[in-house]
Amino acid sequence: MAKEKTISLRNPFVYQGYVSPTYFCDRTEETEELISNLQNGRNTVLISPRRIGKTGLIKNAFHHIMQTDKDARCIYIDIFATKNQHDFVELLTSAIAQEVMSKEKQAMKRLLEFFGSWRPVFSTDPITGQPTVSVSIEHTQTAVSLKNVFDYLKQSSREVYVAIDEFQQIAYYPETGTEALLRSYIQFVPNVHFVFAGSKRHLMSQIFYSPDRPFYQSTVSMGLEPLHEEIYYDFAKRFFEGKKGTLSSEVFHDIYHRFDGVTRNIQLMLNRLYETEKNVVNLEQVNEAVRYIVNRSSVQYEELIGFFTDNQLSVARAVANEGLVVSPQSNDFARRYDLPSNSSIKTAMDYLIDKDVVCRTPSGYRIYDHFFELWLKRL
Repeated sequence: MAKEKTISLRNPFVYQGYVSPTYFCDRTEETEELISNLQNGRNTVLISPRRIGKTGLIKNAFHHIMQTDKDARCIYIDIFATKNQHDFVELLTSAIAQEVMSKEKQAMKRLLEFFGSWRPVFSTDPITGQPTVSVSIEHTQTAVSLKNVFDYLKQSSREVYVAIDEFQQIAYYPETGTEALLRSYIQFVPNVHFVFAGSKRHLMSQIFYSPDRPFYQSTVSMGLEPLHEEIYYDFAKRFFEGKKGTLSSEVFHDIYHRFDGVTRNIQLMLNRLYETEKNVVNLEQVNEAVRYIVNRSSVQYEELIGFFTDNQLSVARAVANEGLVVSPQSNDFARRYDLPSNSSIKTAMDYLIDKDVVCRTPSGYRIYDHFFELWLKRL
């Protein structure tokens, strides 16, 4: 078994990225299920809202796989920012090259020989100081390069695990047939196992659960719910006790429910409280942390609303002030916030939902980012 590298953080509440199991709360059953799926040849579709922890779950599963199989290759890409097939192929090939380079230089040489058309760019990460590689591909070589990627993965003697996050982005690509093309390659690489993760349920459902789509019945499904409150509290309390402090259960209960169990927001709150407080015992400490985070985010939020039309901003503010909107096109809602016609509200809501500003919940519509909601209420 590979020896696990020990990492110690000054602040244990990580709200971006993944460090190690030490700083990853629970998800034991989900991690075991995902690993079992992958190691038994079951490609998995993982659907959950953003900021609940699906990326952390994937990386936690990959961490454990690599601890038990040092020869395994685990490749993670987030395709949210990609606009077309070419962007996708460049991102995937760069991730493969980076993974190979991190394991053995001789394999990197063979990789470059295999892909004669690649133009690798080697550099150093300005933050970590680690060597990095990215790949540039001619647009005319996109289709050939994608085929070569799967040919290369197929001829590997190792087990390969590939996670494609925000997979629903391929539905926006201008090229037709992207799903069919990927499916045609994926089904013939038995040593490569995939996680398709996404946050937009309606698009992911169309891709994987519609009988007329290529990925229909090609995966097993997983979903994520918010972390269990008691388990999460025990996890958080342990770190405060580690610095001879306290975190009261009443305060944690308020934080958990104030942010609807959304992992990223709770981690951000705990990160701030751990930084500034030893004993967290009253709600004023929580309110002060909220004020700090909202104020710190003001520039970001100002930039965001700069892309809104007046109508979109009016609707976003109305949703924020309402908290939860059951019927955004109702006359009462429009009249209460002096909004324009129902058609204009629908147009604005469609934009805000598409940009993940507003989210649909079983109970209604609300602002996705709780801190942004609070900031909008100030306007």
